Amino acid sequence: MPNSHSQKITYSPAYTVVPTYECFNRCAYCNFRTEPGKSEWLTISQAEKLFKQLHNQDVCEILILSGEVHPLSPRRQAWFQRIYDLCELALAMGFLPHTNAGPLSFEEMQQLKKVNVSMGLMLEQLTPELLNTVHKHAPSKTPEVRLQQLQWAGELKIAFTTGLLLGIGETEQDWWKTLEAIAEIHQRYHHIQEVILQPHSPGHQQTFDAPPFNPHQLPKVISQARQILPPDISIQIPPNLIKDDEWLLACLEAGARDLGGIGPKDEVNPDYPHLPEQELREILHPAGWELVPRLPVYPQYDHWLSVQLQTNIKRWRTFFRQLTVL
Repeated sequence: MPNSHSQKITYSPAYTVVPTYECFNRCAYCNFRTEPGKSEWLTISQAEKLFKQLHNQDVCEILILSGEVHPLSPRRQAWFQRIYDLCELALAMGFLPHTNAGPLSFEEMQQLKKVNVSMGLMLEQLTPELLNTVHKHAPSKTPEVRLQQLQWAGELKIAFTTGLLLGIGETEQDWWKTLEAIAEIHQRYHHIQEVILQPHSPGHQQTFDAPPFNPHQLPKVISQARQILPPDISIQIPPNLIKDDEWLLACLEAGARDLGGIGPKDEVNPDYPHLPEQELREILHPAGWELVPRLPVYPQYDHWLSVQLQTNIKRWRTFFRQLTVL
């Protein structure tokens, strides 16, 4: 158990913006995608109205989460430009963008670094056997493609979030191999700020017929992950996917220290709403944990950012410091 002095558990006050739900992948467990051409793209004017509504709600992170347009599609450039413009708008309106839009080219990542404080991509699992099952119709889930993103992010000095999806047909040994691959790349570039351990949680849209990942296994996975990963990588768990308060606390005791972006809707797991921040505090506080907000980029990466991005960062860090004093 935590000692008598409260230990900090962080989260990002976030809002998820979806440029499009269309995706050329068809992952069997997905509850997010629509067929290409069947989803209207979010317009810049719609986003501007939304961002205005978010002012004075203490939302710092705008998570740009998109379905994937095929790299060879004639609409790829327009899709990428829409993501870039949304990030640029979010910045101009005082927010901090973080983009997760599937695998990107080196040049696309280089461009997005100008308008993002951090970026992310789930590795999910590196076992190639999943290409015959849940990823059979998901070309961009090739392990080498996903790992390449982590390497490019390191070369470009982009603070990065990645993670594992647990319970999609992999073995226990696959968990450790995937974590070891993350650790190895981080030791070269020192750019991975968080690793998410996300339990498979069945939703209404998926075709994958499998039970949810057993939350009672999570503390063991977290404990082993803490042994494999370098200490400067934070382990993140999504609290809305761990319905048992006792096991949520057990995950923290095992070494998880971050709860990720918390907003009105989990777009990836829409069947599992987030608990309100105050309810989370009521669960954590009696056990000696203090829930504190953080930015989508950790302080040790601030110097990798442009002057414009650093200006927004400083304003938010000052605001959060004042909150803790109050």
